[in-house]
Amino acid sequence: MSSSQGSTLSTNVAGFVDGSSACREVSCIDYLPVYVKELIAGGAAGAFAKTAVAPLERVKILLQTRTEGFQSLGVYQSLKKVLKHEGFLGFYKGNGASVLRIVPYAALHFMTYEQYRLWILNNYPALGSGSVVDLLAGSVAGGTAVLCTYPLDLARTKLAYQVVDPRGNLSCGMKSAFRQPMYDGIKDVLMTVYREGGVRALYRGVGPTLTGILPYAGLKFYIYEELKSHVPEEHQKSIVMRLSCGALAGLLGQTFTYPLDVVRRQMQVESLQPSVQGDTRYRNTLEGLNTIARNQGWRQLFAGLSINYIKIVPSVAIGFTAYDIMKGWLNIPPRQKSKSASTGT
Repeated sequence: MSSSQGSTLSTNVAGFVDGSSACREVSCIDYLPVYVKELIAGGAAGAFAKTAVAPLERVKILLQTRTEGFQSLGVYQSLKKVLKHEGFLGFYKGNGASVLRIVPYAALHFMTYEQYRLWILNNYPALGSGSVVDLLAGSVAGGTAVLCTYPLDLARTKLAYQVVDPRGNLSCGMKSAFRQPMYDGIKDVLMTVYREGGVRALYRGVGPTLTGILPYAGLKFYIYEELKSHVPEEHQKSIVMRLSCGALAGLLGQTFTYPLDVVRRQMQVESLQPSVQGDTRYRNTLEGLNTIARNQGWRQLFAGLSINYIKIVPSVAIGFTAYDIMKGWLNIPPRQKSKSASTGT
């Protein structure tokens, strides 16, 4: 054991003997592998950001899926209707599944992004170390996270699609919505869907999800890191700077991929809509885009986009900011440079 390691160990042992909680916390954090720290930072950032915008996410899903009684409503009226029929907790319906999904999703997304980025730098030095690497690493990381957590996203959408009035005060325009099968929770959704269609049913809509997440995740990281690189070093740790860069990254990235999100949501709730129950409306992403544009109008491809702008700005901004703050709190070391850069070649 080297003298520096012996000194560190002695200090930690002394901290435990003295009852110093600070020493205990620092020692536990410092001895965690970097990838574990990245998982913790990403998961915490995702959960915090998702819960902050849960009411807007619920209304967005209701608009995207053309839920009875919500097709012609705007954001404000939809929020009022949810509050009237389901109370304040209605805003967070499906948020349990959402957080349950977003914690492993965000943890995997941020961690694999860092690991893919390092792998690209070390194996393909010709790409340099700029934003192109962030674009590639972010895209692959987004795909990895989606494949690992997609069934939870499916459960979240099905739960959020259901509109329940616990007081029994149903408006005429909403009656048909209550003929849908009711799910008791995340476990009930997953088990029911699996019984009806197996593993394939649990991944219904994953095609447009992957088609959308690959460019979106890549653009999100690309724009965020590109914007940060133009900020003076003395402002790099500013909370306002991080929020601003994250907001712009989410805003621009989401705009290009939003129609794919609409197709995904409609594919996820097809079995809950009486008019198409038992039918397969969209065989693939391209057919979904064409069918929605032809039968529902091209505007439906952007249904809920306004509320998504309202939601995505704070969501991505809070997510990136929380992740950067968590990285500092967990003492995650600065990013490593590529082998060629570190050796000066």
